[in-house]
Amino acid sequence: MSQLIHYQDIEVCQEEQIVLRNVNLDIRSGEMVYLLGRVGSGKSSLMKTFYAELPVQGAEANVLGYNLLTIKRKHVPYLRRKVGVVFQDFQLLVDRNVEENLMFVLKATGWKDKQLMRSNIHDVLEQVGMADKSYKMPYQLSGGEQQRVVIARALLNSPEIILADEPTGNLDPETGQGIIELLYSISRAGMTVIMSTHNLQWPERFPGRRIEFQNGQLVELQ
Repeated sequence: MSQLIHYQDIEVCQEEQIVLRNVNLDIRSGEMVYLLGRVGSGKSSLMKTFYAELPVQGAEANVLGYNLLTIKRKHVPYLRRKVGVVFQDFQLLVDRNVEENLMFVLKATGWKDKQLMRSNIHDVLEQVGMADKSYKMPYQLSGGEQQRVVIARALLNSPEIILADEPTGNLDPETGQGIIELLYSISRAGMTVIMSTHNLQWPERFPGRRIEFQNGQLVELQ
């Protein structure tokens, strides 16, 4: 398994405040990684550093071959194409149907061939069990269905890492379990999935690495 993320003695800063310190972390391809901790413990902040949304400082910070300590602004979009992000609040365009939402992302990332785009959209929707809902508007979908579309959106550019920030936070337990099962199956197929959650039952049901956030530091649980 190749190394995708390597942090050594890193500090994570937000609004000039240190949120996390002494971060030492290695994540390899195909891993399912849970970031555990209460709200405000720094889970989301760490995830934002993986796609250069928040700055880091320290000894070494490499993500998918990019040095985050020296990355130039013009290279950030290329890093972000390799990282699929699943937001808790969906962030779907409410005035466009499912297919149009996904088409918007492909156009924004440089795709031109409409036939290839439609084929890609069909493939990712099929992967998340939403192939028959491509012409539905977001308001016509349940919360769980919207989250599946968001996961499909994250898969569009064949990323090397999926980041899921509290993906079940707005869902009932049964629907939430379906979303975790889907992310776990994506991980089992060989893609790295990093998920933040305060729900400790998910790592019990769907095994993976567990990293807990305690007092501004990361602790790997056995």
